[in-house]
Amino acid sequence: MSTGEDVPDLPAVDGAKALDLRMQRSERELATAIRRADEASAGRDRAEADGWQNAQLLSLLIQGVTDYAIFMLDRNGRVSTWNSGAERIKGYTAAEIIGAPYARFYEPEDVAAGEPERALATAARDGRYEAEGWRVRKDGGRFWAHIVLHAIHDAAGTLVGYAKVTRDITDRRQAQLELQAAREALFQAQKMEAVGQLTAGIAHDFNNMLAGIIGAQDLLRTRLRSGRTDDAVRYADMAIAAAERAAALTARLLAFGRRQPLDIKSVDLNGVLASMQDLLARTMGEGVRVDMACAAGLPAAQTDPHQLENALLNLAINARDAMAGRGTLTLSTGRADPPAGAAGSSEGSFVMLEVADTGCGMSAEVMAKALDPFFTTKPAGQGTGLGLSMVYGFARQSRGHLEIASSVGEGTRIHLFLPATDVPVQAEPAPAADPSRPAPLASRVVLVVEDDDHVRELALDVLRELGITARAAADGPSALGLLRAAGTIDLMLCDIGLAGGMDGRQLADAARALRPELPVLFMTGYAADTAGGDSFGPGTDLIQKPFSVDALSRRLRALLDPSGGAGAE
Repeated sequence: MSTGEDVPDLPAVDGAKALDLRMQRSERELATAIRRADEASAGRDRAEADGWQNAQLLSLLIQGVTDYAIFMLDRNGRVSTWNSGAERIKGYTAAEIIGAPYARFYEPEDVAAGEPERALATAARDGRYEAEGWRVRKDGGRFWAHIVLHAIHDAAGTLVGYAKVTRDITDRRQAQLELQAAREALFQAQKMEAVGQLTAGIAHDFNNMLAGIIGAQDLLRTRLRSGRTDDAVRYADMAIAAAERAAALTARLLAFGRRQPLDIKSVDLNGVLASMQDLLARTMGEGVRVDMACAAGLPAAQTDPHQLENALLNLAINARDAMAGRGTLTLSTGRADPPAGAAGSSEGSFVMLEVADTGCGMSAEVMAKALDPFFTTKPAGQGTGLGLSMVYGFARQSRGHLEIASSVGEGTRIHLFLPATDVPVQAEPAPAADPSRPAPLASRVVLVVEDDDHVRELALDVLRELGITARAAADGPSALGLLRAAGTIDLMLCDIGLAGGMDGRQLADAARALRPELPVLFMTGYAADTAGGDSFGPGTDLIQKPFSVDALSRRLRALLDPSGGAGAE
């Protein structure tokens, strides 16, 4: 046994003296052991005293906290300790609540749903449970609580209970609700202001157009009633021109609201620029030079080619006006990273069309409003304020984006981003061998399905004007009845937004169940569900209201004679 003392080896002496030396050494070892035991005992006493003192301090600290309810639960969820904060927040004294189930603090519907047990089970499984919700005070009043529940285990890892901390955050929640209500009120006010501006702009422009339509028609009716036909054609032309401006305004509004019908295809941006070069040069005038910089090897864009041309023309006209008819318009194409604001920008690649001018540029205030409908810096009567907003709506509807970079005196650059695609661009079909000989219409029978009486009667008159035999139905079931009973029906002209429980798409599906080869020409004035004309399938097309006799005739011929073959009418 080593004691740490220096004890010499026993010399070879007689037995009595050796025994005496061994006894002395044993006494010294025993004394050392006793001394160390006393020191260890004193240390334990001090540690126990310190631990007891720390426990007392912790208990006093917890008891003195009044902003938090801090208490313990046993394994079954019964209250075992209670601090002054718990008494202040929940209303119970320690004598009233210790031993009671903590589920008493929950609302009855939460108790019935098993929320208290679920919280304990989560804390036991995960070590911690945190939530916010309504809790009940002793007097029945409710408060919004933030609670944290910790599972407590002994040294062996056995669950012995839970520590629970609850804070009353009713005031904070109320402040959050008031802030949210204020934000919603501000948003509603801003929305109503925008609607007011939009309504005022629409009313102004439409009133001008209606004045032309009504005035011309009124004069035409007056002349015809008196038996005079002079200027009749001129008045009719005036009314049609005003109506066409109204239709164009509606199309721009639909573009801004991303509700215009799009015929999504693979489009060659460079090809579009090349095909529009002469038109743009004539539109810009002699004072504006048009430069083009087309990137080689550019992938196709996914968009509507006709709407793209309209958007490009709008941007070019805006640039010409910003340059006051003198300057340089630069059109360029290239690849682009997904822009931050593009729909679906997290995947795929984009192609970019840039329209840059050397005009007056925009201030930051003007740029902030540039995409608002009916906002314009042009003099009254020289612009609707829908050009940029229409292009922006078209870009967003194409799952792309539009960005503006400008500063006063340094011109403007507008970037139109469109999704790229690997689908090859399809060549336009070759014209018919003899385009002067239209497909026969006089021998055809067309079923018109339209729920608006006036529109239906006008459509019937237009078809009869083309020499077509026309039948009519006001709803889907009536149309199906005619399809079952009638003989030959060569095509169905059908409104998409039919009333009566069956829309145009559903009617077309039911009609083709009866007549699989029946061509269908949809009509629409609102195309929220028609993005992508190719979604209609073969033998189907779309014409947007209002339409002219010529436009309807072309669509009918294309569906009735897709090959473009000739034939006498």
